Amino acid sequence: MTFKTLDDADLKGQRALVRVDINVPMADGQVTDDTRLAAARPTVDKLRAGGARVILLAHFDRPKGQRVPEMSLAQVVGPLSQVLGVQVAFAGDCVGEAADKAVAGLKDGEVLLLENVRFHAGEEQNDPDFAKALAANGDLYVNDAFSVAHRAHASTEALARLLPAYAGEQMRLELQALDAALGKPKRPVLGIVGGSKVSTKLDLLNNLVGKLDALAIGGGMANTFLAAQGIDVGGSLCEHDLGDTAREIMAAADKAGCRLLLPVDVVTATEVAPGVASKIQGLEGLGPDDKILDAGPETLARLIAAMDASSTLIWNGPLGVFEVPPFDKATVSAAKHAASRAKSGGLVAVAGGGDTVAALNAAGCAEDFTFVSTAGGAFLEWMEGKTLPGVAALSQ
Repeated sequence: MTFKTLDDADLKGQRALVRVDINVPMADGQVTDDTRLAAARPTVDKLRAGGARVILLAHFDRPKGQRVPEMSLAQVVGPLSQVLGVQVAFAGDCVGEAADKAVAGLKDGEVLLLENVRFHAGEEQNDPDFAKALAANGDLYVNDAFSVAHRAHASTEALARLLPAYAGEQMRLELQALDAALGKPKRPVLGIVGGSKVSTKLDLLNNLVGKLDALAIGGGMANTFLAAQGIDVGGSLCEHDLGDTAREIMAAADKAGCRLLLPVDVVTATEVAPGVASKIQGLEGLGPDDKILDAGPETLARLIAAMDASSTLIWNGPLGVFEVPPFDKATVSAAKHAASRAKSGGLVAVAGGGDTVAALNAAGCAEDFTFVSTAGGAFLEWMEGKTLPGVAALSQ
């Protein structure tokens, strides 16, 4: 995929419409996690250094085309100014007189945040007239919001077709990391897919078995694959009705030459509670009340050996109920090993998805991964092999 970056643009005096994702969590009027604000800084810095006038487009929450005061981006202006290190101006609308006036008053190097684009129904409808109204205040368009690139919205897709379009710095890093993991990876490539249910990741599994050299399946979804092989998983979370589907995926993996790594031993308990009595078991002889809650040490050792034999790792989903110790051990141990190999340059390690990011942060090793995507749905759809409208519009 080819796309232009800011290195390809003449920025001096240009009005740059920049789609960012600053949909940050808040409590009592305070931002509780400014990760997304910080992610916008490299692009804003580059535009300002080039003499552009920076106009930020963003959404906040889900107002569904209505003006909802508590979903105004006005509440983000202070924290955003602090993170960007520059006073951010604010306009009470993203189109119309308020936006026009605010943009007209901008000087080179200054930053303006426009009001929530989702206050207009035309945003999520990808309405061409709304996109034209947005485009009227820009000379070029920058998409720096990979996390919403799977949405065909006016500010993510239509706008890119109306103005010269570029990938922002965060978007560029995300696309390069994903290309390194699945597009043109250094082989062998190992995938780890965990989580609770096979049903939520069918497209992902079917796509990955055709692209990977090995795929480790963990978490509750592994139980469905074990049960499909006739193994009694006791009282564990399991989608027994998906046995045929699991067998089809195993057959597809075998045909594609993708080695499937399923648990060979497990950690069980009779309830999910912190510090509860647990035991390591083989796959035979699980009692009706035994719940599989984590991968066992032999399974972990096989996974680490697979990492050591791989050049690229792509990871989505934990190996157990990592939120409840002691059932975080396999996930944390595997994460730390992957991070160590990535830090030493021996492994390209790319991870993404909400639970995955939380697990890596809990293990204290997210920073040592080659790349950790916070994009959630967009990351998952990319792994599923789907075309992302916001990305496709950049590569026209």
